[in-house]
Amino acid sequence: MAGERKTGRILPTEEAYALLELAGELADRELAPRAADFEARGEFPAEVVRTLGRAGLFGLPYDGEYGGGGQPYVVYLQVLEELAARWLAGAEAVSVHTLACYPLANFGTDAQRKRLLPEMLGGELLGAYCLSETEGGSDAAAMRTRGHRDGDGYLVSGTKAWITHAGRADFYNVFCRTGGPGSRGISCLLVDGSTPGIRPQPPERTMALRASPVAQVVFDAVRVPADRLVGEEGGGFRIAMSALDSGRLGIAACAVGLARAALDAAVGYAREREQFGVPIIEHQGVGFLLADMATQVAAARAVTLEAARLRDAGRPYRMAAAQAKLFATDAAMRVTTDAVQVFGAAGYVADHPVERYMREAKALQIVEGTNQIQRVVIARELARS
Repeated sequence: MAGERKTGRILPTEEAYALLELAGELADRELAPRAADFEARGEFPAEVVRTLGRAGLFGLPYDGEYGGGGQPYVVYLQVLEELAARWLAGAEAVSVHTLACYPLANFGTDAQRKRLLPEMLGGELLGAYCLSETEGGSDAAAMRTRGHRDGDGYLVSGTKAWITHAGRADFYNVFCRTGGPGSRGISCLLVDGSTPGIRPQPPERTMALRASPVAQVVFDAVRVPADRLVGEEGGGFRIAMSALDSGRLGIAACAVGLARAALDAAVGYAREREQFGVPIIEHQGVGFLLADMATQVAAARAVTLEAARLRDAGRPYRMAAAQAKLFATDAAMRVTTDAVQVFGAAGYVADHPVERYMREAKALQIVEGTNQIQRVVIARELARS
């Protein structure tokens, strides 16, 4: 280990410390000053996201041979935390793109990786992950989108729902039914975003993360070349579930960053706001609340990074990833809610960011598998052990 610096973090290399400092500086400069304005207008920060990509943040955990950063997950997740502590939408963009690169990076052929992955990791392209459907919801194996074999390719028809970067993505990982019913009939196709027949729908009117477009995407007889099949035909469900294990760690790290932002805002306010002649942080009712919030943030970070260490060591981490996502996002919900309470009436208005943080935390309990699904995953892993 490289030791501990003033950040209080323990990272494996000096390069990792430099990367974390760079991420923090970049987030301070590019994310923090724009968050409130873009969220209020509901505008996707395309240039800001492109800046993050050009800085090398779109490929951090992937092989340097293909243009990635070659960083372990324990480093990548702490970078996500730094971004989320300034603006969740920026961190989510990186997390979703990283998820969108996972199928090809881990299940593609050598030829596919050499041909396609460098551009996907290079920072100019943005990816999306198309698994969910309106009817299927948490039951991903019940999907209805179909990919019919047609000559030297597939014709994809159906509708995907809740797609982050819908209409903005340069490529879509589309999970579709190429065979019979059940999970064994699902395949993964990597679809170019400019392909005729892709019709993103108007963005959903979401509670929060309004700067991050989420919408249905209609695929109307979209022709996809056969060489864009990732993995084996019928092997898509296994790819999807494997990708979500890693994606859940990304959401956990985002939750830690968001909770940290709420804690920092609450502590700052409690130091300055005076009641009964003293700063409110000196009143035990507020001080103890802040103490619990700080403990929740620290615990969420610890469980998230422990799951990352298991992944980096090549050990089974499915249950640990589900636990991290469950605990960190629930912690973020508690911490952001308590931050609003510390602010009192001031926390209920948009003049302060804590009301937005609380709305954003709710999204994290739902995406990448609801927290009820995380409990299902954990229970099943316990049954197998």
